[in-house]
Amino acid sequence: MLQRPRGETVVGYWTRVLAQFPTVQALAAAPRQSVLKAWEGLGYYSRDRNLQKCAQVFAEEYNGIFPADVEALRKLPGIGDYTAGAVGSIAFGIRTPAVDGNVERVVSRLRGIREDVGIPSIKRQLRAEAAALVPEDRPGDFNQAMMELGARICQPAPRCAGCPGSALCAACPS
Repeated sequence: MLQRPRGETVVGYWTRVLAQFPTVQALAAAPRQSVLKAWEGLGYYSRDRNLQKCAQVFAEEYNGIFPADVEALRKLPGIGDYTAGAVGSIAFGIRTPAVDGNVERVVSRLRGIREDVGIPSIKRQLRAEAAALVPEDRPGDFNQAMMELGARICQPAPRCAGCPGSALCAACPS
């Protein structure tokens, strides 16, 4: 729900969806129209379809329990590398990167990678660089910090003066 809309916007939707579908099993069994109606106005309707498909897989194959394995997470409907990394590291403490656009920007600047991040080989390089940075201890906290760093400080117009990583950054004009 949070890919594009602001957090304040999503709170109402999240509360409504959880009230209507309080368990994975309830979401999995819900009529398609009910899920669509609960999501209505948020946009990105493939996401609500994938959320329900994912809930159906959980209910049928995992007894309603999230798999604590990044590869298993990646195989679920609607879950790609970023979501698998975020869930794996935050929920299960797995040492894996969660690379969104903010993290791509942070890592490319830290490592001095100037090529277009839209190029598949550069994306793979950034993911490998991000993976190398993730510590064994508290990987979820690290990934959340990297996402926040990109969202709040290392923005498209960076605020290097307030960055805790400026001394390590190849792009910082120190």
